Amino acid sequence: GLLSVIQRLKGSPEQELRIVLLGLDNAGKTTLLKRLASEEVSTITPTQGFNIKSVHSHGLKLNVWDIGGQRSIRPYWKKYLGSTDLLIYVIDSADQKRFEETGQELAELTEEESLTGVPLLVFANKQDLVTAAPADEIAEGLNLHTYRDREWQIQACSALSGEGVQDGMNWISSQIMNRKK
Repeated sequence: GLLSVIQRLKGSPEQELRIVLLGLDNAGKTTLLKRLASEEVSTITPTQGFNIKSVHSHGLKLNVWDIGGQRSIRPYWKKYLGSTDLLIYVIDSADQKRFEETGQELAELTEEESLTGVPLLVFANKQDLVTAAPADEIAEGLNLHTYRDREWQIQACSALSGEGVQDGMNWISSQIMNRKK
């Protein structure tokens, strides 16, 4: 999982990455974060505020900020965006009633000055559910193809089973390696 990505990165002792993990409530952000940290994912409670997980390995420190997605918390997202190296946005692929809302939130985020040029990984989560929309349809609905100021990737996944999560982390790894060149 995340450890193998970190092992491949092997940065300088001082290299530290700040990753902000956002999305609407119930999208699966905390489950994804726990999956990345190789923690138990069977009991997850809604995030009130934020969670931070730091992983140290081979001279690299990943600080992942999981910030709650409830409507009342979203106005505070902007306060956590400074010095962000990568944005992970999680979407509940099975909750098609909220696609417009999540698209608006993502569009507003990507317009934030502090996120200019910051790579974006969209996890199209909950692909294990039969009602899940495919990642390519979600990308089209979010107009990701219009994002010209940053590298972006959409990755189908199931944070619960872990399927697709490593592929997203591999993309993150490639972004970091390209940035170091």
